[in-house]
Formats: sequence, C-alpha cells, structure tokens
Amino acid sequence: MAGADRGTTAMVLESTTRRADRHRPLHPAVLGLLIGVGAALVGLAPWLVSGARLPLQNLWAAPTTPDDMPRALLPIGQYHLLTIVGLLVTGGAAAGTVLRVWIPDRRRTVTGSAVAGLLAVHVAAAAQSLTVAGSGLSAGQTARIYLVGILAGVVVTLAAAVVALLLLSAASRTTAALGVGLVAVPTALWAGEWALAFAEPFEVPAWVHLAIRWLPAVLVGCALAWCGLASMRRRAVWLVDLALLWLVPPVFDTVRTVVGTRVYLGDPGAMLTLARDALSSSLGPGGGSAATVATAVVIAVAGLLVRAALRRRRSST
Repeated sequence: MAGADRGTTAMVLESTTRRADRHRPLHPAVLGLLIGVGAALVGLAPWLVSGARLPLQNLWAAPTTPDDMPRALLPIGQYHLLTIVGLLVTGGAAAGTVLRVWIPDRRRTVTGSAVAGLLAVHVAAAAQSLTVAGSGLSAGQTARIYLVGILAGVVVTLAAAVVALLLLSAASRTTAALGVGLVAVPTALWAGEWALAFAEPFEVPAWVHLAIRWLPAVLVGCALAWCGLASMRRRAVWLVDLALLWLVPPVFDTVRTVVGTRVYLGDPGAMLTLARDALSSSLGPGGGSAATVATAVVIAVAGLLVRAALRRRRSST
C-alpha cells in the first residue's frame, strides 16, 4: 500500500509539473524578441501585401516591366526613400507602443530583446533588397554610387526606428510623447502605403487622402494633450513636437523633389540649390505646415480642457 501511495504521489507531482510547464510564461528575452520581430513585420506589411515587387530602376541593366521585376522586402529606389522611412520607423513605433502599454517586468531585458528582433528583420530585409537591386543594375560607377546612397539612407532610417522604439517604450510620459512627435509623419506615410496596396493612386478616395494628410496633426495633438503642461520639461516637449510637425513634412517633400529629379543628378551644386528652393517653398505660407501645427495645437488644447473637466467632475463626486 505504501508503495502504491508513493507511486500515486509521484504521478500527481509529475502531472502538476507538466501543467506548470505548459503555463510557464516565456522568458522576457524571448518575449521581447517576438515583439520586435512581430512589430517589424507589421511595419513591412503594406509593402508585402502589395506584392513586394522591386520598383522599376532607372539604371536597370535590361528592359523590363513592373510585373517582371524581382521580389524585394523593401522598395529600393530613389523614388521610394520615404516609403522605406514609413515602413521601418513604423515598425519601431509599433514595438515601442506595445512595450509602453504592456509595461513588462524586467523592462530593460525585454526592450533590448525587442530592439534585437526589430533589427534582425530590418537588416535581413535591407540586405535581401539591396542584393536583389544590385544584381540587376547595370555595371558602372553610377550604379555603385546609387546603391551606396540608398544604403546610407536605409542605415539612417534603421537608427530612427530604434530611437522611436526606445522613446515610445520609455516609462516617462514626456519621453513617450516626444516619440510620438518623431513618428507622426512616418506613420502617415505607412498608412498611405496601405491605401496604395489595394488601389492605384488615382483610385484612392479623396477622404482617405484627407485623413492621411491630417493624421500627423491628430497624433501629435493627442500626445501633447496626454503629456500636459505641468512642468517645464513637458512644455519643452510641446515645442519640440510642434517643431517636428512643422519641419519634417517640408524636409520630406524636399527629399522627394531632389532625389526624384534626374536632370540634376551628378551636379551637387544644382541639387543643393534645388533643395534650398524646395525647402523654402515648403516652409512658406503655401507649404501647409502652419495649418498642420495649428490643428495639432487646437486638438491638444481641447484635450487639456477635457482632462481638466473630468478631473473636476471626479473631485466633486
């Protein structure tokens, strides 16, 4: 009987151990890695859904059609640099947002692993895409300079994606609000890619273009209302976020204009002049940045008033 009891006890303990193993949470490092990989894939999703065909290249060695271009995990091309910014930075923003909302234990370990997972996907996507593009370009110095320029832009964007992750995942509300200011415009670019994944540009409804146009102002305005004005540091975040909202769209428009103009390729002086004129025009009254900033301020102030009213209601009950 005693032996049978010991056998029964051993079986019960083994069964309990197995159940505990099944319900044991993942190691924080593994969980962070999964978050980083998943967020990176979310960032790339609109491009992957659209078919992920390498865009037509001006320096392609052989005549081809868009449908015959090879698959690439990133849209490598001088006309798609801002698309790459939207895809990669939004991936970092997604990972940072998950970590900020979830607030995991061992935050530093999880965050570091999330950065590793994000970079693993991003670097692999960049390497595959640059290799595919390089294998089809015509030989010569111009093609090499073109690839090096694209690579430099991708590296800077990878760094921006990591910064976005770290800012948005921070415990500090002011730091996270600063992160929103950094990713607001890239997030709008990412949203625009979703619209283009299912329709040609001329087929996208006007209200979709309008929503994407004002999305950065809405994001920044909500972030500033959430941040508040209770300290000098938070007021500084207001200034920085509004400055980013004013400067980033014109800078992006300038980049799009300069790299998309083949006439001045190889003439640095002419390209600098074009960049200066384009930036001045975008920052001027007709550029639209002032209206975007004003909209963000209105949303932020309205949010502060709503928060104050809710606090008064809670204190009176």
